[in-house]
Amino acid sequence: MRLYRFLTGPDDASFCHRVTDALNKGWELHGSPSHSFNAAENKMYCGQAVTKIVEGKDYHPDMKLGEQ
Repeated sequence: MRLYRFLTGPDDASFCHRVTDALNKGWELHGSPSHSFNAAENKMYCGQAVTKIVEGKDYHPDMKLGEQ
């Protein structure tokens, strides 16, 4: 089964740590990162898609993808 997640967060070190954590848990980058500016908060936000292949499991909508 192939899993997909889209990680998002403020454009700061915590976002980079989340992506790094996912990579070290077997997730792979999927496409380029995205950026968006929130004018109300005067903050930049990032997003990065990641995918992972998990053997021996079937997808179910109730899965906690970050725990796979």
